[in-house]
Order: sequence, then structure tokens, then C-alpha cells
Amino acid sequence: MSKTIVIALGGNALGNNLPEQMEAVRRTSKAIADLIEEGDRVVIAHGNGPQVGMIQNAFTELTRSDPEKYIPVPLSVCVAMSQGYIGYDLQNFLREELRDRGISLDVATVLTQVEVDPADPAFAHPTKPIGSFMTKEEAEALVRDRDYKVTEDAGRGWRRVVASPAPVSIVEIDTIKALVDTDHVVIACGGGGIPVFKTEGHHLKGAAAVIDKDFAACTLAKQLDADMLIILTAVEKVAIHFGTPEQKDLDTLTPEEAKQYIEAGEFAPGSMLPKVEAAVDFAQSKEGRTALITLLEKARDGIAGRTGTHIRTG
Repeated sequence: MSKTIVIALGGNALGNNLPEQMEAVRRTSKAIADLIEEGDRVVIAHGNGPQVGMIQNAFTELTRSDPEKYIPVPLSVCVAMSQGYIGYDLQNFLREELRDRGISLDVATVLTQVEVDPADPAFAHPTKPIGSFMTKEEAEALVRDRDYKVTEDAGRGWRRVVASPAPVSIVEIDTIKALVDTDHVVIACGGGGIPVFKTEGHHLKGAAAVIDKDFAACTLAKQLDADMLIILTAVEKVAIHFGTPEQKDLDTLTPEEAKQYIEAGEFAPGSMLPKVEAAVDFAQSKEGRTALITLLEKARDGIAGRTGTHIRTG
């Protein structure tokens, strides 16, 4: 019996610039096609951390020579742009890969809005890194010139940080469901979705934020009543005591065990922590649901139970 699977693609599956993205997406499409070839219905969510920051910086640079004409481009618009061009590459490469295998399924990208709560405390405490890595001097210049918030990111350099509110619901969920039900491969919630909140009447207003793609994928999976959420990242398994001689890879986790490790500080914020939290949320949301965290190249083996970290109740 076929399963409905939501896949959350990490940044390593997309690259950090256009040339890298073309190569990464080609490789990613092959791995996703492996899952579709097994007969599963697949919905794909993806991040956009490097891309959305580059888009906004590009618009800023265009007006740098004439500051009086500078009109800031809303971050929500930048998220929409990144959804479009990442989805364009991903759907075309995936369609090509499927056709090469004799699979005639169509692939569609849905420009997806995700409702957030304007009172979410995340707006007062920006934590989500976006854009490329910078030196400390470059970061200090952005703080001084544009009043950006910045942070040092896991020893790899400095990055801009923005608010990362929790997703409340997927606005286009009925459209996504209709496509899945008619055997389309769907790309949705790119970059965590375009963050919006309700205002007067039926108006949706874009929010200056980026939603974590793992939490958005979890919300999407729950609203689709998916069987499995797969969070693809740069490691094969979740580990405790990561990076130490005592490192221990985990094959399975119950939500209760995961919460104990979270409270003990085993998972790095902005890295493994949101992945485990999203996996736990999905696994405990309904009996029989399973979350899997693993490498892109190991997804097929992970579904078969041969690798990865499986999070489920009981």
C-alpha cells in the first residue's frame, strides 16, 4: 500500500548559489525519484536560508548608489521569489528524472503561504539565520548601516538573523491536497512558506520573517494526514554527545526520549534541535505516524528501516 510522504530538504540538497543549486538539485532529484519509484506519494518542502538573504541583498545593492530611492523589499516577497526559482529548478529536474525512468507523473510547484500569529514572541527575538556567511567586520557593517540583527553561526562565520515564528496553518492546503490526490508530485512550503497573518476582512499581510522549513513541513504533513515525515540533513543519524569521543548514533527515538535529550541540551539550536522538535511533533500527532531523520542519499534505505533515526510513539 502506498504511503504519503512529506520530505523536508535541507540546505545541502540545494546548494548556496545558482551554479551549486543546479548540480545539487540534479542529485536531489535522483534521490527523490527513488522514493517515487517505490510507489509512494511524495510532497517536497525545502529551505531557502542562503537564497532568500541573497535576493534581499541584491535588491539593496541595486539601490545603493541612490539611497533616496531605496525601497526595502519585504522579506515575504523575497521568500516568494525564492520559492519560484528553487521550485522551477527542482520540478524540472525531477520531471526529467521521472521521464527518464518511464514514470509519467507531473510535478507542480505551489506558491505557498503559511499563516503565522503576529503576537508570536519570535518577532521580538530573531533567531533564524538567512543569507550567506560573513566576516565579523561585514556583519558589524550591516548592523551599523541597516540595523540588521546578526549572530555567529556554529563557528562558520556570521549571518543575518530574522524572526522565525511557528507555522499555524497552510493557506493553500486544499490545492496541495487536490494535486496529491490526482497523483502529482508537489513542491510546497518552499523556504518554510511565505509568512502571512490575517488582517481586516480576508486580507493576508506578509510578515517580516522566515519560517523554519522543518516546522512548516511538519504542519504540512499533519494537514495532509501523511504517513511519514522525512527530514533530510547532513548526517545519517541523530546523535547524542555529538562531536565527542562519546558520540552515540540513535536508530530509534520515542517522543519522550527525544524530549529528555532536548532538555539535556543534546541538540544544537538552529541545527539538529528544530529537526528533532519537528519530528517529535509529527510522530506524536497521530497514532501510526513516523518521522525519519537521515541523509538525502540514505532516504530510500531509511524508509526500509535500514538506517536513519526513526521517531515514533511506543
